[in-house]
Amino acid sequence: MHDLDLLFALENDPTIWKYTNRQHPYTKAFLMEYVMQSHLSLAEIGQLRLAIVDAQDHVLGLVDLFDADLHHRRAAVGIAILREKQNMGLGKQALKLLIDYCQSHLSLYQLYCEIDINNHSSKRLFESAGFVLCGTKKDWNYYGQAFHDVHFYQKIIAL
Repeated sequence: MHDLDLLFALENDPTIWKYTNRQHPYTKAFLMEYVMQSHLSLAEIGQLRLAIVDAQDHVLGLVDLFDADLHHRRAAVGIAILREKQNMGLGKQALKLLIDYCQSHLSLYQLYCEIDINNHSSKRLFESAGFVLCGTKKDWNYYGQAFHDVHFYQKIIAL
């Protein structure tokens, strides 16, 4: 049940909604339904959520593959670290492990992400993991009474 509470807290943090294209909270019932489907494969549901844990199995955040297209061997990446655990290198470690997993077990060719132009910490994280800025989606997201650009990043991970 603790994991559901953590998922609820991470998904319903309104300070990150502008970066996730979300406008309302999820209910615990909705998240429980999601958890009940977590045994399905990336091929079946097009997404995979993995927990970032410490040596004592405390969940510190989540890393996601979503919008997976296995025919074209690509998937989008998202990452969320608990606020009190940010800026400790966990995101970089989790991203490296995810990339290794995508290469060795999922046979993906590339990963990509879309990062709000104002989300400097995420841009630094993905750039440090070798993601390359490929373009800008102009006025892509609307929040705070204004439109904001989104940067599109890509990483070719084929061996």
